[in-house]
Amino acid sequence: MGIEKGLFQRTELLLGDDVMERMANARVIIFGIGGVGSWCAESLVRTGIRHLTIVDSDRVCMTNINRQLHATTKTVGAVKTEVLKQRLLEINPKAEITAIQRIYNEETSDSFDLASYHFVIDAIDSLGSKAHLIRTVTRTNAVLFSSMGASLKLDPTRIKIAEFWKVNGCPLGSALRKKIRKGEKPARKFLCVYSDELLQNRGQQATCGTEKCLCPKAEAGPGDPELVNHEWCSMKAQINGTAAHITAIFGFTLAGLVVQAINSQQYTVDSDQESN
Repeated sequence: MGIEKGLFQRTELLLGDDVMERMANARVIIFGIGGVGSWCAESLVRTGIRHLTIVDSDRVCMTNINRQLHATTKTVGAVKTEVLKQRLLEINPKAEITAIQRIYNEETSDSFDLASYHFVIDAIDSLGSKAHLIRTVTRTNAVLFSSMGASLKLDPTRIKIAEFWKVNGCPLGSALRKKIRKGEKPARKFLCVYSDELLQNRGQQATCGTEKCLCPKAEAGPGDPELVNHEWCSMKAQINGTAAHITAIFGFTLAGLVVQAINSQQYTVDSDQESN
């Protein structure tokens, strides 16, 4: 493993050579690398995941800085997937990081070979896209872990893990179950990270007000030309407050579920992952 041997020495002490080998062979894809997904990606690469695909359509906005790993005053306006990829490669230059700037939805889903992954992390905000991803992944052999809503939370002790149908007290989880009940049910069970805490916004809505602000539609910038003025803020009925320690714990918990599954051999690393 060369340089990786030193990088993961402390993790190897904890998990052993065989688990680290399985970690290095596992293939993971994360949909959504915002406040939750970005921290999940960092934790996975620092733990020994080498094959990681990160998917997000956005560029960094000033309002991302309070909670998203790759967002700084220097990266505002940059494509999120590219910024995060460079950071992850600085952690492990031998990692194979695939960065995809794309929206996941019903129209684009066929462009992702979900059956080729061992683990799929759902950190998508959009309810419709989230439901579609869940239905699609659960028809493959990939292990799915999903994040419920991480906004309007402050108490880290109320963050929990539960099977999707047993998530209680989470408005996003409730809305997602309602939407899924109207169509095809997930083919199998999967675990979710959630919190039953629900606070109220106390501040007032406002755009970030900078010249690189993506809240008003941008006219130029890097990345996919078709996504240069893409942003989610104007599509939301309400924007809710968030805090870094909550979104990070959500992301770290998702990463922990992957590591636990690898450690306990709850999946098999095959050269070709096939769907059910």
